[in-house]
Amino acid sequence: MDKLKQYPLILITVLATLLFLPFLGSVHLFDWDEVNFAECSREMLSSGNYLSLQMNYQAFWEKPPLFIWLSALSMKAFGVNEFAARFPNALCGILTLLFIFSIGRKVFSERMAWLWVLCYAGSTLPQFYFKSGIIDPWFNLFIFGSLYLFVLFTHQAGSNNNQSKLRYLFLSALLLALAVLTKGPVAIIILLLAVSIFTLIQRFKQVISIPQFILYTLVVAAVGGVWFLFLWISGQQNIITHFISYQVHLFQTEDAGHGGPFYYHAVVLLLGCFPASVFALRAFKPREVDTPFQQHVKLWFVILFWVVLILFSVVQTKIIHYSSLCYFPLTFLAAYTLNALLDGTMARKQWMAWLLVLCGSPLALALTVLPLVDKYKQQIIAGGWIGDDFTKGNLQAEVHWSGAEALIGVWMLLCLMYSIYLLRKTEIKKAIVVLFGGHLIGVQLTTLVIIPKVEHYSQAAAIEFYESLQGKDCYCEALNFKSYAQYFYTRKQPAKNPESYSADWLLWGPIDKPAYFVSKVTLHEENLRSYPHLKEINRKNGFVFYLREPEADPASSHGRR
Repeated sequence: MDKLKQYPLILITVLATLLFLPFLGSVHLFDWDEVNFAECSREMLSSGNYLSLQMNYQAFWEKPPLFIWLSALSMKAFGVNEFAARFPNALCGILTLLFIFSIGRKVFSERMAWLWVLCYAGSTLPQFYFKSGIIDPWFNLFIFGSLYLFVLFTHQAGSNNNQSKLRYLFLSALLLALAVLTKGPVAIIILLLAVSIFTLIQRFKQVISIPQFILYTLVVAAVGGVWFLFLWISGQQNIITHFISYQVHLFQTEDAGHGGPFYYHAVVLLLGCFPASVFALRAFKPREVDTPFQQHVKLWFVILFWVVLILFSVVQTKIIHYSSLCYFPLTFLAAYTLNALLDGTMARKQWMAWLLVLCGSPLALALTVLPLVDKYKQQIIAGGWIGDDFTKGNLQAEVHWSGAEALIGVWMLLCLMYSIYLLRKTEIKKAIVVLFGGHLIGVQLTTLVIIPKVEHYSQAAAIEFYESLQGKDCYCEALNFKSYAQYFYTRKQPAKNPESYSADWLLWGPIDKPAYFVSKVTLHEENLRSYPHLKEINRKNGFVFYLREPEADPASSHGRR
């Protein structure tokens, strides 16, 4: 019997490996986040400094080090490249699907477990994130694992099995500590809010005793605080201070280019987690058909969903992956609805079909039309449809489209429409397979075929320029726009002259070797006024490339501006 239980886990491991691992390095890392974390990992290996993070070999205090350690270990094994930067999240994807399958089978049934896996892997953003090099997949897995173990602890609250309760409590604290080491104390805030709301719903019935709370706190502090302790001992208290200030800043202030309305994350989840998001809407209310344990688990997952959604809707900085922890409860609720539809304990609603069309058709139609944009881009630019010169420059990129790429969008649209037809005929099982299976394949094809072409428009010209400077004795910096790609793709090494880390010195100081600068075409006129000593050497696809030779002395020739 135990062997039979292992077969689904083995199958999921194989399928998830095939889903997440192939072609991880087929496209450049995207600025900012992917390149940010990859560069921190590369500099960790290059400098040999494994304690404090660096960016441009200067102290970087925005994130703790756990994910960077994982990424650096991956680069140690696979080399400094895109595959290595994304490999940790592919591994996280495999573990995530195994974990939610195990939860679904323990709490409900094996069918529910398979539905949850299908909802997670078959929705857009949840699948896509495991092909990225950002921190959030591991952060989310640690928090969700911590919360689930705490749920098991609270369910055991009335039992006499103290050993089992303490094991759940200890493991929950350990995973929460790992979440803190991955992205910061916001993990503690999320769990505390969830526990507070659960306590309120339970009319202030004691969830955890004082000794248990002390034990929990000690484990989180001991493991989650170990990095901060080492920083303090090594005399790097300033990094801790800057780290805390940065976390507060994100909550209170809109980060540059990352604002949005209060409902931003609600829209992101509705469209980005399609098709699971549509079915999840039916499952928020409690149902008497569930066992007390199932009701208990579901209540906690619903609380987690609302805590994350509301918390990051309040936060001024709006970034698409801030609400990605919602993927766990959202896909669970979707699987719950599908399971109930299959059981016949929940009726199909007409609005579900309309909402499936409303949320699913824009992506399918966009993918269908996308190849035509390149074909008619000159007419689009000449017609004045695009006002931004940088975007116009991006569109000038030479990208080969065969036209067959549109079939991906057609495929997704056909799967969507056929699944709705099957739903109306109450052929629920077939509808689920067609909708989620078809969307899974569509997202996979989009990642492999469409994303590399889109990357050629957005940043490839700059990346190719950086790569051309690898091994050359020169400086390179982005000019008047935020980027980390110049460090990663030039494979920048620690400098002998500390002043060279300053962009101001590279622009005006007595440089000892050529300094290259990359900027956007929209900034060119401003650059000419501010830095007349820079020589434009090329421009391509919205980017402008400049050179400053060592013999130039702008301070004496032009005066510093």
